[in-house]
Amino acid sequence: MLCSYLRPSLPHILPVRLLSSAASRVAAVKQHELLSDTLAFEDPRAFKVKSLGELLRALGVFRLCSFPVLVNNCGKLMSVARTLLGKRGFSLLLRPTVYAQFVAGENEAEISQSMQKMSLQGLRPMLAVPIEEDLGESTGEKRYDDNMDIMLECVRMSHSNAWSKDPMMQLKITALLSPELCVKLTNVIRQQPYDLNLLIRSMDGEPISFPGLDEKEAAHLRSGLLRLNKIAEASVNKVRVLVDAEYTYMNPALSLVTMAMMKKFNKDGTWIWNTYQCYLKDSRSLLLDVLSLSKNEGFCLGVKLVRGAYMDKERKLAMKEGHHDPIHQSWEDTNDSYNGCLDVMLDVISQEPERYRIIVATHNEESVRRAVKRMEELGIDRDGGSVCFGQLLGMCDHVSLTLAKEGYSVYKSVPYGSVDETLPYLVRRAQENRTVLQGIRKERDLLRKELNRRLRLSLRGGS
Repeated sequence: MLCSYLRPSLPHILPVRLLSSAASRVAAVKQHELLSDTLAFEDPRAFKVKSLGELLRALGVFRLCSFPVLVNNCGKLMSVARTLLGKRGFSLLLRPTVYAQFVAGENEAEISQSMQKMSLQGLRPMLAVPIEEDLGESTGEKRYDDNMDIMLECVRMSHSNAWSKDPMMQLKITALLSPELCVKLTNVIRQQPYDLNLLIRSMDGEPISFPGLDEKEAAHLRSGLLRLNKIAEASVNKVRVLVDAEYTYMNPALSLVTMAMMKKFNKDGTWIWNTYQCYLKDSRSLLLDVLSLSKNEGFCLGVKLVRGAYMDKERKLAMKEGHHDPIHQSWEDTNDSYNGCLDVMLDVISQEPERYRIIVATHNEESVRRAVKRMEELGIDRDGGSVCFGQLLGMCDHVSLTLAKEGYSVYKSVPYGSVDETLPYLVRRAQENRTVLQGIRKERDLLRKELNRRLRLSLRGGS
């Protein structure tokens, strides 16, 4: 009886369902077209949340950054200015200009003010302690212990303030472990790979002897692992720690230490992340290797995906030492590498979003659009936590603000500290990102359009 009751109704129901399905598809297509138009990043109204002073400052700083001679020689120029003006005069010059554009502040009160403003704009902070070392800059155990205390304070600030519902911070291992040891460890593990459990046991306080290292080197590695362990323990279930990649001559050691931290602390969530530099020819194979490792070792994987910032130094070093160039030969090859790694991560996230996460850390508009399109195709939530976007504080705001307005999770990398503390960091970032700094004409044009719009409104008596 029930079947005979339903059967006559089917011819009437089926067209309604087909129409409903077709209408849904049409609506989805229209929504995608609207989103595509928005993600052209051509709308100067993205800067409506900026004050007049912020617009003028950004225009002035970006104008200076458009001159290659200034960016390429910014370290020398700032050193001369500091000598001529003195510490106080130099600080008075930089604080309202370059410092205010790219740094959140010196103390917690100033940082909080900057972060609250960012939060109102829909952006999330990713605090970055501006401490790092390269070969020849090692400063000893006491300094590394002091750096650990600074990073623990960064964890506390990130967690205790209501800036973001899912706080992140950046960490450079060379602030806690000497670059010389990282290079030595890299050479050792190429010949004699370490088991992750060896490092984890050292993190737990066991007096481990490490193959290939002498006792002094092993003692320093044990101390560094204990420092990293303290930071990880403080951050688990509170703050996600994104470990930065650095130079190829030490990256294998940095990744080894990071993988050990992941195995120990990422059992039930992605609290420790690693960075993958897609300008490297082996970036895709490195990513596939760690995906396999995370599955075999049973830990969750967080990936910060970048193009890379040390290209010139890497190429000069390879030429000097007669090694093969580790960097892709062209910008197009780097883009293909980035987009390929992005696709790999988005595919695994769509299958297991609770075990894998990525921050699409790029100023490249095309890569951002590609990520958004692929997220839609795979059904990945905009604000589900598995995929987020990242740009530097003070740069690429037309992308960051547009993404945030559309409901995506967007983080800004936020350095903090005094002018003297952040100056070396700013100089390095400027030189590493000089092609980005010199290519921000579009952002300057959009800022200028927004400024002109406000001037016209003001002349008309608008608001």
